[in-house]
Amino acid sequence: MTQAKYTIGLDYGTDSVRSLIVNVENGEEVASVVFEYPRWKKQLYCDAPNNRFRQHPKDYLEGMEYTIVEALKQAPAGVAENVVGISVDTTGSTPIAVNEKGTPLSLTSGFEENPNAMFVLWKDHTGVKEADEINELAKKWIVDFTKFEGGIYSSEWFWAKLLHVVREDAGVYRAASSWVEHCDWIPAVLTGNTNPKTLKRSRCAAGHKAMWHEAFGGLPSEDFLVKLDPLLSGLRDRLFKETFTCDISAGTLTPEWAAKLGLSTKVKVGVGAFDAHLGAVGAEIEPYFLSKVMGTSTCDMMIAPMNEVGDKLISGICGQVDGSIVPGMLGMEAGQSAFGDIYAWFKNVLAWPTEQIIASSSLIDEATKVKMINEISSKIIPELTRAAELIPIEESSIVALDWMNGRRTPDANQNLKGVISGLNLGSDAPRIFRALVEATAFGSKAIIDRFIHEGVRIDGVIALGGVAKKSPFVMQVVCDVLNMPIKVARSEQACALGSAMAAAVVAGVYPNTAEAQKKMGGGFETTYTPNPENAAKYQKLYAKYLKLGEMIESGMK
Repeated sequence: MTQAKYTIGLDYGTDSVRSLIVNVENGEEVASVVFEYPRWKKQLYCDAPNNRFRQHPKDYLEGMEYTIVEALKQAPAGVAENVVGISVDTTGSTPIAVNEKGTPLSLTSGFEENPNAMFVLWKDHTGVKEADEINELAKKWIVDFTKFEGGIYSSEWFWAKLLHVVREDAGVYRAASSWVEHCDWIPAVLTGNTNPKTLKRSRCAAGHKAMWHEAFGGLPSEDFLVKLDPLLSGLRDRLFKETFTCDISAGTLTPEWAAKLGLSTKVKVGVGAFDAHLGAVGAEIEPYFLSKVMGTSTCDMMIAPMNEVGDKLISGICGQVDGSIVPGMLGMEAGQSAFGDIYAWFKNVLAWPTEQIIASSSLIDEATKVKMINEISSKIIPELTRAAELIPIEESSIVALDWMNGRRTPDANQNLKGVISGLNLGSDAPRIFRALVEATAFGSKAIIDRFIHEGVRIDGVIALGGVAKKSPFVMQVVCDVLNMPIKVARSEQACALGSAMAAAVVAGVYPNTAEAQKKMGGGFETTYTPNPENAAKYQKLYAKYLKLGEMIESGMK
């Protein structure tokens, strides 16, 4: 029987949820279980061509229960009774309409299959028009409520999504008493306080996505919201005024959830935050280091002392919020709307003819068809990588833009589209793939350049996430383009580990986030260093990327 204390990091990603049990004394990750969302896997409630991506709350609840219960089964004997805290990170902005009790409408009668009653996933861009209206009004208003959001509001964020849904669906509008972010709802469920007016709201979510700031007295004013659309009248008072950082307890487990999970009712549950923000904590972010979560998209996190950067307005990023990443520090967010998703898109384009032809072939049996399709699909990216690595940088005539899912930073614009330019009859798949990898690296450099231009220095780069772990080729290209060393966090689950660290602070094991990082951090597994010759060549290609981007964006205007 062990007497060590443990915390659970609950990490909700785009496709799945993971529970990670961590020994708070040394950071040992003792058990981890993943659950893929079954409804999302079938793409229920989604309409990809129209950028609608919705998720059912049952996927989240089922995943939470399954992963925690199974992780505790895998853990050594005695762990369950020594779990002292749980903290949650989620994608964001991922809000949902709720009734007066805080129950998501999709869990109530008449809304069970209604996409507008589901969680509106971070990458849902149905609110592009609404985001444009918010930006237009904000620039005319006596107070620019977007000024702490980088000066541009995005369709990926809270108000644009909410407004789009209530305009589109009168039934949801009438039934919705309030709206709740995913990272706020899970702790509310676990602690039994789902009342929209009293549940503890995340500073991270509210500050970066909902235009909340202490200087405004909270959310944008009632006059502003009503001017935006009379449908928003009265909603501000049914939302929230206070927000809380991730070192604050939202409460303890209810008897019901304690019994379901096999834990004590004494377990403290932390206020939630977004995955990339707690991922930065798990990757041991420090002041002026850019933490890059490199997966389907990227989220780039920075922290700095409030007395050094707090009064500086940084244009074109995804918000600057006191305590959104590390309590007591200014948290700054940026990112790319698509990163690994671009590679996956290209793979799917190449695989489509093969899959269609093999699936309809009469030459082979069904079992062989499945094996062949799976083998081809699994080998496309590795083979493209092998071939792309051999192509000299100076040989490239192809320049691409990484805006396949719009642009998040710098200067959010979800109306933008991806571009591949400079194609000729010698442009084969590896060359196009290399250009796409370079485009994602150039997008990363544009973010760093914006921080530096705005007077925020970058002392180093920390990488985490699937791409950072799985693709040395991509990482070296990014390293050469940035012309900066990149440290890769050792933990395979930095986001969940960051949540576990936050839970250790919430439970009182450590006095602050820095101490939790020091005791529970896994360090770094490798460091990529730039090749000076490649960096010089990429500087010229980067100039072409910027010029192409300017031409495309000005053409759209």
